[in-house]
Amino acid sequence: MDEQPGSQRNTGRFGEMALPHLDSAYNLARWLIRDDHDAQDIVQEAYLRAFRSFAGFRGDNARPWLLAIVRNACFTWMKQHRREELDVPYDDDIHGGDDPAGGGGVDATDTNPEAILARLDDVRLVDEALERLPVGYREVVVLRDIEELSYKEIAVVAALPIGTVMSRLARGRKLLASHLTQLQKGGSHGV
Repeated sequence: MDEQPGSQRNTGRFGEMALPHLDSAYNLARWLIRDDHDAQDIVQEAYLRAFRSFAGFRGDNARPWLLAIVRNACFTWMKQHRREELDVPYDDDIHGGDDPAGGGGVDATDTNPEAILARLDDVRLVDEALERLPVGYREVVVLRDIEELSYKEIAVVAALPIGTVMSRLARGRKLLASHLTQLQKGGSHGV
C-alpha cells in the first residue's frame, strides 16, 4: 500500500531522512545563488517538492536526492532571474590559463582549496574567490570540497557523468587557485 505524501509515517520518515541535510541544502543553494534570502526561499521550495514526491523515494541515502532537487530548483531560479550566469563557459584565456599561481603566492601544484585556505588564513578571500567561479565549476567545488560528497554522489546531484564531474572539479580548483592568487595580491579582476 503506497502512502500519501502527508501520511504520518511518511512525514516522520521524511523528517528523519531530510532534515539532517538542511544545512547542506542551504549551503549549496547559497553558493549557487549567492544570496542568503533567495537561497532560503529556494531551499524551502525544494523541500516542499521533495516532501511531495517522497512517497516515491527508494533508498536509504536521501542526501544526494535532496541536493539534486535543491540544485534543480536553483538552476530553475537562475534561468528566470540570472540567465547570463548559466551561459559562461570555461575559457583558459579568460579564466587564467595554465598557471593559476601567476608566478607567486599560491603554489601552482596545490589547487586543493583546503590547503590554500590553510596558507592564506582568510575565509573571506576563499568566499570571494568561490563567488567568482562560473556556476558549473562552483557547484562541483562546493559539493566536493565543502559538502564532501563523493564523485558518484556529485554525478547524481548534478546529473553529470563522473568524468565530467572530475574534469569540472579539476578546472574549478585551478580557477579557484587563480582567483585566490589575484585576491591575495590585491587584484579585483572579476570573471
